[in-house]
Amino acid sequence: MKPATLNELKREIKEIPQQKLLDTVIRLIKYKKENKELLTYLLFEADDEGAYIKGIKDEIDAQYKEMNKNHIQYVKKGLRKILRMVNKHIKFSGKKETEAELLLYYCEKLKDSGIRFQRHTILLNLYERQIIKIRKAVSTLHEDLQYDYTLRIERLED
Repeated sequence: MKPATLNELKREIKEIPQQKLLDTVIRLIKYKKENKELLTYLLFEADDEGAYIKGIKDEIDAQYKEMNKNHIQYVKKGLRKILRMVNKHIKFSGKKETEAELLLYYCEKLKDSGIRFQRHTILLNLYERQIIKIRKAVSTLHEDLQYDYTLRIERLED
């Protein structure tokens, strides 16, 4: 079955009665946890982006504390898990400022964690890719924000 285009879906949604639309949304959120998380963001957290970012930072802190640092393989898995969570929340927000802030925080936590990621090519590449993503997100922001974020990026690169 070929899915409908976005425009076709928009047209159909405009024509659907409210109760059927409500039933459809409820059915949609039953099947995927990510759909439920996105709807939670849109309904409850999108209005206060600062609190949303703070909550994700707290979650990053908690996951860094729980991460098994006994062996480099566990560290790699833990860092990738945290990054997947961060990227999911960035996707929910869709704002470049949120992307820059969360990725900067992730990299700052990695640098301050005491993990010697510079010795391991895979971890170093992961870190450097995040720096590139941060620079790309920052380049689209207002000049004042660009300056502030650029200072933080330069501290990461030292």
